[in-house]
Amino acid sequence: MAGNSRRRGRRYSIRRSALHGKGAFALQPIPRGARIGEYTGERIVEDEADRRYPEEGDGPHHTFLFALADGGIIDAAVGGNSMRFLNHSCDPNCEAIEEDGRIFIDTLRRIRPGEELVYDYNFILDVPHTAAEKRRYPCNCGSRHCRGTILAKKR
Repeated sequence: MAGNSRRRGRRYSIRRSALHGKGAFALQPIPRGARIGEYTGERIVEDEADRRYPEEGDGPHHTFLFALADGGIIDAAVGGNSMRFLNHSCDPNCEAIEEDGRIFIDTLRRIRPGEELVYDYNFILDVPHTAAEKRRYPCNCGSRHCRGTILAKKR
């Protein structure tokens, strides 16, 4: 079940989101620094990710892929859990943490009941982040800090 914690009951539920598709919403207060869950799915290599999700066309691009530091990729569309429904925000209340080749989602601050759980995808492309690329990876978070894209800021 989504967001189960044996001691405290369900922490979140999955439902329609104004940000994008489905989202995860807190059912109860969640403290800062709490581990929400692990982002799971099939572990694949980059060539397989490219085969499954070719970069074609000019429309918005969407997958459940999560890149790991070792070059591996988690595809949550195959064997993934509810963590794949956490949406992007430029003003996140959660963060993704990689530990020993696994991805966990932790809260950055106290979460109120009803609040959507979001983290900054900080998506990085191997090509320049041009205006056209930014349009392919739009952000709809509505934050006053919104950069208009899920792409990471270029260093």
